[in-house]
Amino acid sequence: MGDGRAPGPSHQDELLAAAWETHRPAVFGVAYRLLASVADAEDVTQDVWLRAAGADLRDVRDLRAWLVTVAARRSYDILRSARLRRETYVGPWLPEPLLTGPDAAEPVLVDESVGSAMLLIMEELSPPERVAFVLHDVFGLEFARIAEVLDVSVPGARQLASRARRRVARAKQSVPQAPRAERERVLAAFRAAYEAGDLAGLIRLLHPDAVFVTDGGGEFPAARKPILGGVRVAEVMVRLVRQWRPDRIQVVEVGGELALLFRREGRVHSVDTAQITDGLITAYRRVLNPRKLPHV
Repeated sequence: MGDGRAPGPSHQDELLAAAWETHRPAVFGVAYRLLASVADAEDVTQDVWLRAAGADLRDVRDLRAWLVTVAARRSYDILRSARLRRETYVGPWLPEPLLTGPDAAEPVLVDESVGSAMLLIMEELSPPERVAFVLHDVFGLEFARIAEVLDVSVPGARQLASRARRRVARAKQSVPQAPRAERERVLAAFRAAYEAGDLAGLIRLLHPDAVFVTDGGGEFPAARKPILGGVRVAEVMVRLVRQWRPDRIQVVEVGGELALLFRREGRVHSVDTAQITDGLITAYRRVLNPRKLPHV
């Protein structure tokens, strides 16, 4: 591929199979960043493999860019239809958790763009803005390729990425990310207080204006609206731990950040992420929808 030779079909298959192991994480990574769904990203990755296996790649000079572009084009189609599904989604929507620690099943290029906070920020972008931002700012693709994916001019693609970058920067300034050591400390204290049903301990860890968001998707009992206020959130959590007492709570890495995984009756019950500022939890997000947990 790109070496001037004309390999036969079997030789090309061998080259592609070898290269696929290197580039597959990027293919899955771009799809997950655009769709925030492990299942959809896996489907896109399979589609890209089938497309590549059936294509004549002898003139492809940059296989990684070609594969990422194909993945982005397929993801863009899904992303536009997903907007309609989100409008009818039952209750708050949260990104599907992606394990990114050493035991993760899916390799992915880990950076802040796979964190739950960042995925929620990108959810506020239009589909073209999200594609332009991810392809250029995360994967470094040139605007000519991005323009092809979005069916816009090169200046139009550049403008979309610039607009998305400004919106992301503003949102990030309003939700600064706590250092890892601080997250470890706060999550450890939260887990201890939660397991003990310690109302006062939870209140001390929650910001007075904290918000608690639960995503059950209509598949599991969950609040249809965010719960507001640190005291109110703590009271609800104490009631929940009595009703749904977990067998085990463990610290895991989700989207490159520390999170809590709850097990109950031997199964994953929820995956929780927290937004922490100045040692206090300002937002606590719990994914309960069982359709979003099979890959955890």
